[in-house]
Amino acid sequence: MTHLQAGLSPETLEKARLELNENPDTLHQDIQEVRDMVITRPDIGFLRTDDAFILRFLRARKFQHFEAFRLLAQYFEYRQQNLDMFKSFKATDPGIKQALKDGFPGGLAKNDAQDFSTSVVIAPFLTQSPLNIHRYTLVDILRAILLSLEAMIEDPELQVNGFVLIIDWSNFTFKQASKLTPSMLRLAIEGLQVTF
Repeated sequence: MTHLQAGLSPETLEKARLELNENPDTLHQDIQEVRDMVITRPDIGFLRTDDAFILRFLRARKFQHFEAFRLLAQYFEYRQQNLDMFKSFKATDPGIKQALKDGFPGGLAKNDAQDFSTSVVIAPFLTQSPLNIHRYTLVDILRAILLSLEAMIEDPELQVNGFVLIIDWSNFTFKQASKLTPSMLRLAIEGLQVTF
C-alpha cells in the first residue's frame, strides 16, 4: 500500500483492486504515465498535476491511462471554456453561498443501500426549497453542486466507491423551466460529465 492509499479501508482497497484495476505496486508509474501525456496538449492549462489529483482521474477511468488523461484534459478544457463560472468558485461567493444555504445540493444522511456503505447520495432538493431566481441563478445552483462535488471527490473512499446524483424536478415550475435554456442544460450536463 502506498501513501496515496493510506486511510482506505481494507474493503475499499480490495474494491479498488478488483473493480478499478488499482495496483499499489504500479500506482506511481500509472500516475506518471498520465502526467507524461500533459505535454501532448499545450493548448490546455493544466493547473494541477500532483499525484493525488491525477489518481482521482485514474480511478474514474479504471486505470485506463489514455481515458484518464482524456478526462483530465476535458476537466481543464471545461474550466477554460467557462471562465465566468469558475471566477469566484468558492463557498463565500454570494450566489453559491445562498444556493448552499437553501440546500442546493443536499445530501442524504445514509449511504446508498445498493452498495451498503459505499456510495454517497447527493440530491439537489429542487422540490424542498423554493427556487428563488431573484436570490441566485440556475448557474449559481450548478456552481454550488460542482463546488460541493469538487470538495467531496477529494476523499479517496468516495473516489473508489462513487456517488449518486439524484435530481427531482417534479415541482419545477414553468417559470423556473423558462430559465433552463438548451445552453444552460448543456453547461450542466458537460460540467457533471467531464468533471466527475
